[in-house]
Amino acid sequence: MRKARTVKYEFIELLPSTLEPETLYVSLKYKNMVHLCFCGCGRKVITPLSPTGWELTFNGREVSVFPSIGSWNLPCRSHYWITRSRVEWDEQWSAERIAGGFARDRADKERYYRRDAQPHVMRDSGDPEVARSEERRSLWERMKRWF
Repeated sequence: MRKARTVKYEFIELLPSTLEPETLYVSLKYKNMVHLCFCGCGRKVITPLSPTGWELTFNGREVSVFPSIGSWNLPCRSHYWITRSRVEWDEQWSAERIAGGFARDRADKERYYRRDAQPHVMRDSGDPEVARSEERRSLWERMKRWF
């Protein structure tokens, strides 16, 4: 198996029937990324884009993904970062560290969605222009969280 060093990317709507090695497929419509594991084992790796999942950065030429991708459920247990369309290999984690990471991810999701479920209270200053400004800021904050 040959470990990938660079990443090609393709923005798609639907997943192609055949995945090419060393290619990150990104569906913004379905908020998902998929690729064949960059270790070369040929297994499919799916990473959801979400406020509590992975984030994708695209500068017009290169892609970066945050946080790292740990293929803990695959036999290869690969661990890498995608930074500026390059694969940066990292150490494999112990079973204890993986369990801790999963627990932290679950807690982050619960905290995020619990907070998001809280009703949004807006202060009423009596001034309709201020109310519209607060609504726009609220929308902007929600959009920032989504991206």
